[in-house]
Amino acid sequence: MEAAIKQFRKACPFLHNHSTAYLRNLARMPAHAGFSEASNVRGNALLSMAQKCPVMGKALAIQSKSYLHTSARLAKQPTSPLKQASVVQERRDTTHHDAYSYTQQPPVVHSTNSQHFDYETLYKTELDKKHKDKSYRYFNNINRLAQQFPKAHTANLQEEVTVWCSNDYLGMGRNPVVHDTMQRTLHKYGAGAGGTRNIAGNCALHLQLEAELADLHRKPGALLFTSCYVANDATLSTLASKLPGCVIFSDASNHASMIQGIKHSGAKKMIFKHNDLQDLETKLQSVDINTPKLIAFESVYSMSGSVGHIEKICNLAKKYGAITFLDEVHAVGMYGPRGGGVSEHLDYDLNARFLRGNNGSVLDKVDIISGTLGKAFGVVGGYIAGSAALVDMIRSYAPGFIFTTSLPPVIAAGARASVQYLKESTKERVMQQLNTRMLKDRLAKLGIPVVPNPSHIVPVLVGEAEPCKIASDQLLYEHGIYVQSINYPTVAKGEERLRITPTPGHTEQMTDYLVNALETIWRKNGFKRVNDWEKEGGRAGVGTNDPIPKPIWTDAQLRAAVDPSVSIRPHAIDSVDTSVAAY
Repeated sequence: MEAAIKQFRKACPFLHNHSTAYLRNLARMPAHAGFSEASNVRGNALLSMAQKCPVMGKALAIQSKSYLHTSARLAKQPTSPLKQASVVQERRDTTHHDAYSYTQQPPVVHSTNSQHFDYETLYKTELDKKHKDKSYRYFNNINRLAQQFPKAHTANLQEEVTVWCSNDYLGMGRNPVVHDTMQRTLHKYGAGAGGTRNIAGNCALHLQLEAELADLHRKPGALLFTSCYVANDATLSTLASKLPGCVIFSDASNHASMIQGIKHSGAKKMIFKHNDLQDLETKLQSVDINTPKLIAFESVYSMSGSVGHIEKICNLAKKYGAITFLDEVHAVGMYGPRGGGVSEHLDYDLNARFLRGNNGSVLDKVDIISGTLGKAFGVVGGYIAGSAALVDMIRSYAPGFIFTTSLPPVIAAGARASVQYLKESTKERVMQQLNTRMLKDRLAKLGIPVVPNPSHIVPVLVGEAEPCKIASDQLLYEHGIYVQSINYPTVAKGEERLRITPTPGHTEQMTDYLVNALETIWRKNGFKRVNDWEKEGGRAGVGTNDPIPKPIWTDAQLRAAVDPSVSIRPHAIDSVDTSVAAY
């Protein structure tokens, strides 16, 4: 610094006549003020002498013109309002550094007379819309009793009801093997995970569960998420955003989590009619064969019970260069010799003989499978299974995986115990199927409309939002039965329904009581029966001439899992013990 100042003093007459200390004071003056803002006599005298110097005078003239301070500008225009200044970068020329100048923007006007936005009114207006169209959601206080499920108590501890709409399809939430495992793990590792998988939240139990799930679906890798909603959203959004120019083909009845994932990906989407292979192929043909494509669909659609054409969709994917994303949320644990879902069940005998590794089954054709630990497995959480590279990419890029606290060890341990248990035990799956067949048969005889499907779900069609809520309330308050009403937007308007899900724990006596309660409510309220829907041309598959779908579980498969001497009829199982004791 000292050497530089000495050199400058030799070159400039003004600098030559002043000491180093004096020049330091000069350097501390405002950089862009052109010295015009010096408020004391010393500063003004210094400025006057500098302007007389042939070197400094030119420098000050250029500086004053180029960097006129905002306050000086305002002084020249005292009547102008104060305006916000924004910095705009301008390239002067190729031999100089970037310079910055200030440009004025219109001010934000804050009126003192106007009121602020009324947020509470907006909230109430939106809720009023829900009340008016009868789609407002009421959450009942239902507390499942582990030792007595499907029994539960309401807000009143003494008031017990029977739950007929749980997604704990196999009652694994009360399974003693799961309970014992979780209790031991809770005592050893505590309640929480401690962080994300990347920060203190990754443990051996997570890795063991992922290995168990990869084995279940015969895939090289699997990845855990906090729920399958998150798994679907994170995987679809991340994957499709990485595939250049990706086009997603989505079934019209796909779950909201898949719809959100597709939306968040920013990829182009083409929606094909539900389970319509011709419509899907037509849309696939419209896209260049070399363009990355993904077909997203489900195995069991939860509100209708319909089942996707897995093998045929996989064949179309191969033909047109697409990959497949199959949501098996409502099927894992429920179908297949080891509970791998519908994709495993389609080659039941083959997969029962060859338990691991690729064997040429439909399951091997599916690229990515998503599933849940919170339904048939009875715990909580979600996952995907696929190739090792795919799983690692999602692990490395998906915000929904990276930035959330991982599943607690106690949950991972319980889920792993449930998956392992259901790989070996088929009795829960069989009992659930038998109870479903029994209930569907009983309702069909009374003409109470059930949306036809080949799965374990029993959707009882009501057809209007308010009557559907009335039916649910009457079941609960007059008969001690809990079945939640399903309204728009979960189902289309005009297709409102009661979604009933039998479990292995529902006895024949419980089924009788439910059927009699529904018959009472249908008579009391004059709700439409199957013949009424027939007169109107049918709705949601009820009252049409379409053939009744055959159950996914065949009679032969059920016989193979129970006593061979038991006679199993397609829609009425009278000779099988469905008591809680047998379960």
